[in-house]
Amino acid sequence: MSAPDSNTAVTRRSEPGNSYVDSMLCANCHHDRALTYGLTGMGRSFYRLGKENVVEDFVRNNSYFHAASDMHYTMLKRGGKYYERRYQAGYRGLETNVDEKQIDYVVGSGNHARTYLHLTSRNTLQELPVAWYSEDGGHWGMNPGYDRADQSDSHRTIAYECMFCHNAYPKIPASHEQLGVDTVIVPPLPEGIDCQRCHGPGGKHIQMLEAGKTAEDVRGAIVNPARLTSDREIEVCMQCHLETSSDPLPHRLVRYDRGPFSYRPGEPLSEFALSFDRASGMGDRFEIAGAAYRLRKSACYLKSADALRCTTCHDPHDVPKGELAAAHYNGVCRHCHAASFDRLVTSARHTASEGCVECHMPKRRTQDAVHVVMTDHYIQRKKPERNLLVKLDEHSETYSGEVVPYYPKPFPPTRESELYSAVAQVSEFSNLKEGIPRLTRLLSQYKPRSAGFYFDLAEGLFSAGETDQAIVFYEEAARHEPQSPGIQKRLGNAFERSGQRARAAEAFQRAVQEAPDDPVAWYRLGQVYFDGGDTGQATSAFQKALALDPELPKAHNNLGMIRATRGDPAGAEGEFREAIRVQPDLAEAHANLANVLAGRNDLPQASYYFERAILLDPKNTAVRLNYVKMLNQTGQSAAVEKQLHAAVEADPNSADAHDLWGNLLASKGDTTHALTEFQAAIRINPGSAYAQLDLGELLVKRGDRQGAAPHLQQAAQSADPAARQSAVQLLRQIGGGR
Repeated sequence: MSAPDSNTAVTRRSEPGNSYVDSMLCANCHHDRALTYGLTGMGRSFYRLGKENVVEDFVRNNSYFHAASDMHYTMLKRGGKYYERRYQAGYRGLETNVDEKQIDYVVGSGNHARTYLHLTSRNTLQELPVAWYSEDGGHWGMNPGYDRADQSDSHRTIAYECMFCHNAYPKIPASHEQLGVDTVIVPPLPEGIDCQRCHGPGGKHIQMLEAGKTAEDVRGAIVNPARLTSDREIEVCMQCHLETSSDPLPHRLVRYDRGPFSYRPGEPLSEFALSFDRASGMGDRFEIAGAAYRLRKSACYLKSADALRCTTCHDPHDVPKGELAAAHYNGVCRHCHAASFDRLVTSARHTASEGCVECHMPKRRTQDAVHVVMTDHYIQRKKPERNLLVKLDEHSETYSGEVVPYYPKPFPPTRESELYSAVAQVSEFSNLKEGIPRLTRLLSQYKPRSAGFYFDLAEGLFSAGETDQAIVFYEEAARHEPQSPGIQKRLGNAFERSGQRARAAEAFQRAVQEAPDDPVAWYRLGQVYFDGGDTGQATSAFQKALALDPELPKAHNNLGMIRATRGDPAGAEGEFREAIRVQPDLAEAHANLANVLAGRNDLPQASYYFERAILLDPKNTAVRLNYVKMLNQTGQSAAVEKQLHAAVEADPNSADAHDLWGNLLASKGDTTHALTEFQAAIRINPGSAYAQLDLGELLVKRGDRQGAAPHLQQAAQSADPAARQSAVQLLRQIGGGR
């Protein structure tokens, strides 16, 4: 039984002797086409921001406050460059947690929106959180996915999938086509979707022209989508406009043997990627990248026998404006519907208005990018009666259920189709219950050679909490692709979760050997050492990670804890503050900084950071109890009571919380309820020396020496010298309880 895939290595599918060229060369012969194309949305899809293309106000109307995450943003122009600056109002209202990043590139023509990207020193692209939207004359707003309290700020990396649809093909390191690796690009980046995204590589075309070949040979060396079959032509558009959903599904799976930028116009799109949908479809949900998906629902499309294509209405090289645009699009409709339109008007069943598009393809607000209004390409008999432009709050949908094949339809009846359909159930965790056993069975039956099948099953198992089984399939993926640092990182995570620290360290060590410039691999290796108490190796690994990427907040936080234990509170404070600056909602770093500040007796500032930590993580009882210990020093009894009460409510199984609550009640003379709290603490943790001591002491005060003795005897065995000494003294006072 042969394997359904040919090899494990990804391929670019380039024709021998054909390559991509600088798209400016196209304009030498096609000047007029290049000029008008440069004015289209696709031609202006990706570029450097400069004075010649700025439409926003970076000087006066340049501030935006995002209340949900308590972030202030200022858009700046300085020295001919543009920046997005973030800060918060911190202790005593002072500006803090400042993060300023240069805007290196813009995604989006500005017809609807412009998203800003920052190029890091590692040649990764980060999406900056605030975007510009053209609606209402232009305004600032959060990018899709950012309008939430836990938004990722400027640390969302632009994936290859994003670049695939928003730009010409960039160069990437060959090793970064492997599974689970960082999305690194090789500068300089192309600027804008170029001619070759629709016409294919232009190298051979230019070579033949320069060699004086015949016009027929020159034309034959480049793809003309107009000369393709109807399905191949529309696929040139659908490579980017067929997104069934921007929410996790997956909407598309790129085949494992294909590189992220290996699609070539003219080849069947299904040889590059397969598309999927929800079992019941998307209904009336309207999203920003689904024009082809919506068009394919239309009766006009379904009844056209493939005659209706994107180019039926759209000239990709030019965009008509104003009244010309309306006349053009309505004319396309009348080409097929003129007779029926006239009959309906004559019978008074339709108005005489020829504005077909505004009623049958109305503009709507997209539900995944809520500041954008676009034309709905679902051609409907009647315009929906509701207000399609009403303002929306950002809302993502988590789908749970079967993921079904969408394109091509039907899927070819092959083993590969079976395997990829099973992968679709688990790769973004939509249908783990059915998908895991299905994919497991198919892998056992077909034994494919691509590591990706095993890797995605392992990911699904890991997400489902089946860590031991996940390890089996991560290891199988690693056997098929032994040099993949991405697989080794995920294998290390699984070993760490299963408590196998030594094997986790081995996996992360293999990852950094294969990818010594991967900061996350170094951080994860350091975390394993840190959790195992090897602070020396942990420090070294964290420092290597931060040298590669200074924006790893948990690495800073862990280094801070190491420095605190080594008697370097100033160094610890610096690391905790940097962790918070990078990720202002990192509750653990706030709590750690509060402890350092309390240790140097800066109690007002420590209180501020304790309060921030509790606000960010209200269920963290340990933080509340540390705060209580500090508050006790200041005599703030009301605040102590508030925090203790909240600690017990947040974690009823915290022995320390019950013990401290009991102490507070006892100090107020409520010995009955204090007794209950001490007993609860001991029930939860019989080895708690202080709970045993506190209960014994209370029973002594109530005159129950016999009842107190066993609790004091237990406390007297404690390794804590203070608890042991107090228990021994009380036992002497009561004569051992006799």
